[in-house]
Amino acid sequence: MPAEYIARDAEIAPVAALIADPTRAAMLTALLDGRALAAGELARLAGVTAQTASTHLARLRDGGLVTMISQGRHRYYRLGGPDVAHVLEVLAAISGRPAVRSLRESRQARMLREARTCYDHLAGRVGVELYDALLREGRLIEPAEGALEVTARGRDHLAGFGIDVDAVRLRRRRFAPACLDWLERRPHLGGALGAALLDRLLDLSWLERGAARRALRLTPEGRQGLEETFGCKELTCNTLVTMDGRVAGGPSSTDRAPEAPGEWDDARQRGHGGRA
Repeated sequence: MPAEYIARDAEIAPVAALIADPTRAAMLTALLDGRALAAGELARLAGVTAQTASTHLARLRDGGLVTMISQGRHRYYRLGGPDVAHVLEVLAAISGRPAVRSLRESRQARMLREARTCYDHLAGRVGVELYDALLREGRLIEPAEGALEVTARGRDHLAGFGIDVDAVRLRRRRFAPACLDWLERRPHLGGALGAALLDRLLDLSWLERGAARRALRLTPEGRQGLEETFGCKELTCNTLVTMDGRVAGGPSSTDRAPEAPGEWDDARQRGHGGRA
């Protein structure tokens, strides 16, 4: 029997099909840290040949999910913009977690949970705590669901921290949306203001790029600075990543998993020779 016509506002299926392919999904995920990567690097990360990667990247580019930058003989690719990154983060939030099968994967999962980039803003436990502190201290308010606004007190405070709120507001993107963290299941600060905050934290060396892709490392100066400047108080590392992929422990966790091979804290992490 003929299918019933359903009026729709957008053609979702073609974009969904582009993301659904495992190779293209791996490439898009690799680009989620906001930096441009060469086609050869994306081929390596996706586990395909250069020719196969080129075909997939052409389709992603035609679909508007990535853009290409040419520098001499080299071609670099990056996500098509913050809206593409947001779609990928939302999909990650409703997707299952891959199983952790090695100490290296466990270490990387732990670092990503603690602090990481979400395109160009801060995510992970550090990002969630910073978001909570900004609301708790009255520097941000939530006048409408999912949208945030800076208070007069917050404007003065951020100016003292080195962020010009009026200049940030002029950027051609959403100003300060709440972005659901796919690991913490709680919001962190996204948009232009979230990007400005991350840039400033990196400039001050309160955060550093980690060994794993997208991972950020909170420095001792950053831990102290975030507590003194913003009132962030729950930034100790005590997350367990079990070998079956579950994450337990930490101040934001409500369900504790039984003990399994993994890493409880910084002391045990150092004992295995890893980095926090």
